[in-house]
Amino acid sequence: MTKEKQDKKWIQKATKNEGTFTAKAKRKGITSAQLQANVENNPDDYDEKTKKQAQLRETLVKLNKIKKDKK
Repeated sequence: MTKEKQDKKWIQKATKNEGTFTAKAKRKGITSAQLQANVENNPDDYDEKTKKQAQLRETLVKLNKIKKDKK
Protein backbone atom coordinates (compact mmCIF):
# COMPACT_ATOMS: atom_id res chain seq x y z
CA MET A 1 0.00 0.00 0.00
CA THR A 2 1.36 3.41 -0.91
CA LYS A 3 1.94 6.15 1.63
CA GLU A 4 -0.93 8.18 0.15
CA LYS A 5 -3.41 5.31 0.55
CA GLN A 6 -2.24 4.69 4.11
CA ASP A 7 -2.82 8.35 4.95
CA LYS A 8 -6.41 8.11 3.74
CA LYS A 9 -7.10 5.08 5.96
CA TRP A 10 -6.37 6.86 9.27
CA ILE A 11 -10.04 7.57 9.93
CA GLN A 12 -10.98 3.88 9.69
CA LYS A 13 -8.23 2.99 12.16
CA ALA A 14 -9.15 5.81 14.54
CA THR A 15 -12.86 4.94 14.60
CA LYS A 16 -12.60 1.22 15.42
CA ASN A 17 -14.70 1.67 18.57
CA GLU A 18 -17.27 3.98 17.09
CA GLY A 19 -19.66 5.57 19.56
CA THR A 20 -17.56 5.26 22.72
CA PHE A 21 -17.11 9.00 23.14
CA THR A 22 -20.83 9.58 22.65
CA ALA A 23 -21.57 6.83 25.16
CA LYS A 24 -19.32 8.52 27.73
CA ALA A 25 -21.19 11.77 27.16
CA LYS A 26 -24.60 10.09 27.50
CA ARG A 27 -23.57 8.46 30.79
CA LYS A 28 -22.76 11.96 32.08
CA GLY A 29 -26.09 13.27 30.74
CA ILE A 30 -24.54 15.66 28.19
CA THR A 31 -23.94 15.76 24.45
CA SER A 32 -20.67 14.76 22.84
CA ALA A 33 -20.06 18.42 21.91
CA GLN A 34 -20.44 19.42 25.55
CA LEU A 35 -18.07 16.65 26.66
CA GLN A 36 -15.56 17.76 24.05
CA ALA A 37 -15.72 21.33 25.37
CA ASN A 38 -15.33 20.09 28.95
CA VAL A 39 -12.27 18.03 28.01
CA GLU A 40 -10.70 20.96 26.15
CA ASN A 41 -11.35 23.36 29.04
CA ASN A 42 -10.23 20.97 31.81
CA PRO A 43 -7.77 18.46 30.28
CA ASP A 44 -6.29 17.51 33.66
CA ASP A 45 -9.66 16.09 34.77
CA TYR A 46 -9.69 13.44 32.00
CA ASP A 47 -7.55 10.46 31.03
CA GLU A 48 -5.39 10.41 27.91
CA LYS A 49 -7.84 8.26 25.93
CA THR A 50 -10.72 10.67 26.50
CA LYS A 51 -8.51 13.60 25.48
CA LYS A 52 -7.60 11.83 22.23
CA GLN A 53 -11.26 11.01 21.59
CA ALA A 54 -12.20 14.67 22.06
CA GLN A 55 -9.46 15.73 19.65
CA LEU A 56 -10.62 13.14 17.12
CA ARG A 57 -14.21 14.38 17.39
CA GLU A 58 -13.05 17.93 16.76
CA THR A 59 -11.08 16.83 13.68
CA LEU A 60 -13.95 14.77 12.26
CA VAL A 61 -16.43 17.61 12.78
CA LYS A 62 -14.12 19.95 10.86
CA LEU A 63 -13.67 17.42 8.05
CA ASN A 64 -17.42 16.94 7.81
CA LYS A 65 -17.97 20.71 7.62
CA ILE A 66 -15.39 21.03 4.83
CA LYS A 67 -17.06 18.17 2.97
CA LYS A 68 -20.50 19.81 3.27
CA ASP A 69 -19.16 23.19 2.15
CA LYS A 70 -17.80 21.66 -1.05
CA LYS A 71 -21.27 20.49 -2.14
